[in-house]
Amino acid sequence: MSADDEERPRSEQLRMTRIVLRPSGNPLPLGFMALAVATVGFSCLQLGILGPDEESTVALAVLVLTVPLQLFSAIVGFGARDPIAGTGMAMVAGVWAMVAVTTLTSTPGTTSPALGVLLVTAGIAMLIPAAAANGKLVAAAVMIGSAARFAVTGIAEVSGVEGWDIVAGVLGLVLALMAFYAALGFELEEVDHPVRLPVLRRGAGLKPLRDDLEEQVEGIAREAGVRQQL
Repeated sequence: MSADDEERPRSEQLRMTRIVLRPSGNPLPLGFMALAVATVGFSCLQLGILGPDEESTVALAVLVLTVPLQLFSAIVGFGARDPIAGTGMAMVAGVWAMVAVTTLTSTPGTTSPALGVLLVTAGIAMLIPAAAANGKLVAAAVMIGSAARFAVTGIAEVSGVEGWDIVAGVLGLVLALMAFYAALGFELEEVDHPVRLPVLRRGAGLKPLRDDLEEQVEGIAREAGVRQQL
Protein backbone atom coordinates (compact mmCIF):
# COMPACT_ATOMS: atom_id res chain seq x y z
CA MET A 1 0.00 0.00 0.00
CA SER A 2 1.38 3.38 -0.98
CA ALA A 3 1.71 6.40 1.28
CA ASP A 4 -1.09 8.09 -0.68
CA ASP A 5 -3.38 5.14 0.05
CA GLU A 6 -2.60 5.41 3.78
CA GLU A 7 -3.22 9.14 3.88
CA ARG A 8 -6.53 8.97 2.02
CA PRO A 9 -8.57 7.26 4.82
CA ARG A 10 -7.07 9.65 7.37
CA SER A 11 -8.06 12.66 5.27
CA GLU A 12 -11.57 11.27 4.85
CA GLN A 13 -11.87 10.82 8.62
CA LEU A 14 -10.80 14.43 9.20
CA ARG A 15 -13.34 15.68 6.68
CA MET A 16 -16.06 13.69 8.46
CA THR A 17 -15.07 14.96 11.92
CA ARG A 18 -17.15 17.78 13.41
CA ILE A 19 -16.42 19.66 16.62
CA VAL A 20 -19.61 21.18 18.04
CA LEU A 21 -19.28 24.31 20.18
CA ARG A 22 -22.11 25.29 22.52
CA PRO A 23 -22.42 28.99 23.38
CA SER A 24 -22.63 29.86 27.08
CA GLY A 25 -22.77 32.97 29.19
CA ASN A 26 -19.76 34.21 31.13
CA PRO A 27 -19.97 32.50 34.56
CA LEU A 28 -17.45 34.84 36.23
CA PRO A 29 -19.99 37.50 37.38
CA LEU A 30 -22.08 34.86 39.16
CA GLY A 31 -19.05 33.24 40.76
CA PHE A 32 -17.62 36.56 41.91
CA MET A 33 -20.93 37.74 43.40
CA ALA A 34 -21.27 34.47 45.30
CA LEU A 35 -17.69 34.92 46.53
CA ALA A 36 -18.54 38.40 47.82
CA VAL A 37 -21.44 37.05 49.89
CA ALA A 38 -19.25 34.45 51.59
CA THR A 39 -16.28 36.68 52.31
CA VAL A 40 -18.45 39.50 53.73
CA GLY A 41 -20.27 37.08 56.02
CA PHE A 42 -17.11 35.59 57.50
CA SER A 43 -15.39 38.99 57.65
CA CYS A 44 -18.23 40.28 59.83
CA LEU A 45 -17.63 37.35 62.17
CA GLN A 46 -13.87 37.95 62.26
CA LEU A 47 -14.25 41.68 62.90
CA GLY A 48 -16.82 41.20 65.66
CA ILE A 49 -19.64 42.86 63.71
CA LEU A 50 -21.55 39.60 64.13
CA GLY A 51 -21.33 37.61 67.35
CA PRO A 52 -20.19 33.98 67.68
CA ASP A 53 -23.84 32.89 67.95
CA GLU A 54 -24.29 33.93 64.30
CA GLU A 55 -21.58 31.59 63.01
CA SER A 56 -24.01 28.81 62.12
CA THR A 57 -26.26 31.21 60.17
CA VAL A 58 -23.34 32.51 58.10
CA ALA A 59 -21.99 29.00 57.51
CA LEU A 60 -25.39 27.68 56.38
CA ALA A 61 -25.86 30.66 54.07
CA VAL A 62 -22.49 29.98 52.46
CA LEU A 63 -23.33 26.30 52.01
CA VAL A 64 -26.71 26.91 50.37
CA LEU A 65 -25.79 29.99 48.31
CA THR A 66 -22.09 30.49 47.64
CA VAL A 67 -20.96 26.89 47.22
CA PRO A 68 -23.67 25.78 44.72
CA LEU A 69 -23.40 28.97 42.65
CA GLN A 70 -19.63 28.74 42.42
CA LEU A 71 -19.79 25.05 41.53
CA PHE A 72 -22.26 25.91 38.76
CA SER A 73 -19.87 28.64 37.57
CA ALA A 74 -17.05 26.12 37.55
CA ILE A 75 -19.03 23.63 35.45
CA VAL A 76 -19.93 26.30 32.89
CA GLY A 77 -16.34 27.51 32.95
CA PHE A 78 -14.91 24.08 32.17
CA GLY A 79 -17.42 23.74 29.34
CA ALA A 80 -16.27 27.08 27.96
CA ARG A 81 -12.60 26.04 28.27
CA ASP A 82 -11.83 28.84 30.73
CA PRO A 83 -9.32 27.81 33.46
CA ILE A 84 -10.28 30.72 35.73
CA ALA A 85 -14.01 30.06 35.77
CA GLY A 86 -13.37 26.31 35.89
CA THR A 87 -10.41 25.60 38.15
CA GLY A 88 -10.60 28.85 40.11
CA MET A 89 -14.30 28.77 40.95
CA ALA A 90 -14.24 25.04 41.77
CA MET A 91 -11.32 25.54 44.17
CA VAL A 92 -12.95 28.54 45.85
CA ALA A 93 -16.23 26.65 46.20
CA GLY A 94 -14.46 23.74 47.87
CA VAL A 95 -12.62 25.98 50.30
CA TRP A 96 -15.78 27.82 51.34
CA ALA A 97 -17.56 24.48 51.80
CA MET A 98 -14.70 23.30 54.01
CA VAL A 99 -14.81 26.48 56.10
CA ALA A 100 -18.60 26.38 56.42
CA VAL A 101 -18.75 22.71 57.50
CA THR A 102 -15.91 23.20 59.98
CA THR A 103 -17.70 26.22 61.43
CA LEU A 104 -20.93 24.25 61.82
CA THR A 105 -19.22 21.35 63.58
CA SER A 106 -16.98 23.40 65.89
CA THR A 107 -17.68 25.22 69.13
CA PRO A 108 -18.42 28.91 68.37
CA GLY A 109 -15.45 31.21 68.95
CA THR A 110 -12.81 28.46 68.82
CA THR A 111 -9.95 28.07 66.35
CA SER A 112 -8.69 25.01 64.49
CA PRO A 113 -4.99 24.61 63.62
CA ALA A 114 -5.90 21.78 61.21
CA LEU A 115 -8.26 24.09 59.33
CA GLY A 116 -5.54 26.73 59.37
CA VAL A 117 -3.02 24.44 57.67
CA LEU A 118 -5.56 23.52 55.00
CA LEU A 119 -6.45 27.17 54.40
CA VAL A 120 -2.82 28.19 53.95
CA THR A 121 -2.37 25.31 51.51
CA ALA A 122 -5.53 26.35 49.66
CA GLY A 123 -4.24 29.90 49.47
CA ILE A 124 -1.07 28.69 47.78
CA ALA A 125 -3.11 26.50 45.41
CA MET A 126 -5.23 29.50 44.40
CA LEU A 127 -2.16 31.11 42.88
CA ILE A 128 -2.20 28.48 40.11
CA PRO A 129 -5.43 29.64 38.40
CA ALA A 130 -4.39 33.22 39.12
CA ALA A 131 -1.18 32.67 37.16
CA ALA A 132 -3.21 31.30 34.25
CA ALA A 133 -5.38 34.44 34.21
CA ASN A 134 -2.70 36.79 32.91
CA GLY A 135 -5.02 37.69 30.02
CA LYS A 136 -7.69 38.99 32.42
CA LEU A 137 -5.92 40.97 35.12
CA VAL A 138 -9.01 41.89 37.15
CA ALA A 139 -10.02 38.23 37.37
CA ALA A 140 -6.45 37.35 38.34
CA ALA A 141 -6.55 40.02 41.07
CA VAL A 142 -9.69 38.44 42.55
CA MET A 143 -8.00 35.04 42.58
CA ILE A 144 -4.90 36.50 44.25
CA GLY A 145 -7.11 38.31 46.75
CA SER A 146 -8.84 35.03 47.54
CA ALA A 147 -5.46 33.37 48.01
CA ALA A 148 -4.35 36.07 50.45
CA ARG A 149 -7.67 35.98 52.29
CA PHE A 150 -7.52 32.19 52.77
CA ALA A 151 -3.85 32.21 53.78
CA VAL A 152 -4.22 34.95 56.40
CA THR A 153 -7.34 33.27 57.80
CA GLY A 154 -5.31 30.08 58.01
CA ILE A 155 -2.57 31.87 59.95
CA ALA A 156 -5.23 33.19 62.33
CA GLU A 157 -6.55 29.66 62.89
CA VAL A 158 -3.09 28.22 63.50
CA SER A 159 -1.84 31.00 65.78
CA GLY A 160 -5.07 31.85 67.58
CA VAL A 161 -3.95 35.51 67.61
CA GLU A 162 -6.90 37.89 67.34
CA GLY A 163 -4.89 40.40 65.31
CA TRP A 164 -4.64 37.98 62.40
CA ASP A 165 -8.43 37.58 62.47
CA ILE A 166 -8.80 41.33 62.13
CA VAL A 167 -6.38 41.43 59.19
CA ALA A 168 -8.23 38.54 57.54
CA GLY A 169 -11.56 40.28 58.08
CA VAL A 170 -10.33 43.49 56.48
CA LEU A 171 -8.84 41.54 53.57
CA GLY A 172 -12.20 39.80 53.19
CA LEU A 173 -14.04 43.10 52.82
CA VAL A 174 -11.48 44.37 50.31
CA LEU A 175 -11.87 41.09 48.39
CA ALA A 176 -15.64 41.63 48.33
CA LEU A 177 -15.19 45.05 46.73
CA MET A 178 -12.83 43.57 44.14
CA ALA A 179 -15.30 40.77 43.43
CA PHE A 180 -18.21 43.19 43.00
CA TYR A 181 -16.15 45.34 40.64
CA ALA A 182 -15.07 42.33 38.58
CA ALA A 183 -18.63 40.96 38.46
CA LEU A 184 -20.03 44.29 37.26
CA GLY A 185 -17.22 44.76 34.75
CA PHE A 186 -17.66 41.35 33.13
CA GLU A 187 -21.47 41.63 33.25
CA LEU A 188 -21.46 44.96 31.42
CA GLU A 189 -19.03 43.52 28.91
CA GLU A 190 -21.20 40.45 28.37
CA VAL A 191 -24.35 42.44 27.55
CA ASP A 192 -22.39 44.93 25.40
CA HIS A 193 -23.45 47.82 27.61
CA PRO A 194 -22.42 51.30 26.39
CA VAL A 195 -20.83 51.93 29.80
CA ARG A 196 -17.82 49.71 30.47
CA LEU A 197 -15.56 49.16 33.45
CA PRO A 198 -11.92 48.33 32.72
CA VAL A 199 -11.32 44.62 33.35
CA LEU A 200 -7.75 44.92 32.05
CA ARG A 201 -7.83 42.31 29.33
CA ARG A 202 -4.59 41.81 27.45
CA GLY A 203 -2.98 39.28 25.14
CA ALA A 204 -5.11 36.13 24.92
CA GLY A 205 -7.78 37.82 27.03
CA LEU A 206 -8.47 40.24 24.18
CA LYS A 207 -9.05 37.52 21.57
CA PRO A 208 -12.74 36.90 22.39
CA LEU A 209 -13.52 40.57 21.79
CA ARG A 210 -11.14 41.23 18.90
CA ASP A 211 -10.79 38.13 16.74
CA ASP A 212 -13.42 36.53 14.53
CA LEU A 213 -14.69 32.98 15.09
CA GLU A 214 -12.22 31.31 12.75
CA GLU A 215 -9.23 32.75 14.62
CA GLN A 216 -10.70 31.94 18.03
CA VAL A 217 -11.24 28.24 17.29
CA GLU A 218 -7.82 27.83 15.69
CA GLY A 219 -6.03 24.99 17.43
CA ILE A 220 -9.17 23.68 19.16
CA ALA A 221 -8.30 20.13 18.09
CA ARG A 222 -5.43 20.20 20.59
CA GLU A 223 -7.63 21.19 23.55
CA ALA A 224 -8.85 18.89 26.33
CA GLY A 225 -12.03 17.05 25.38
CA VAL A 226 -11.06 17.00 21.71
CA ARG A 227 -7.56 15.56 21.72
CA GLN A 228 -7.26 11.83 22.40
CA GLN A 229 -5.84 12.16 25.95
CA LEU A 230 -5.99 14.85 28.62
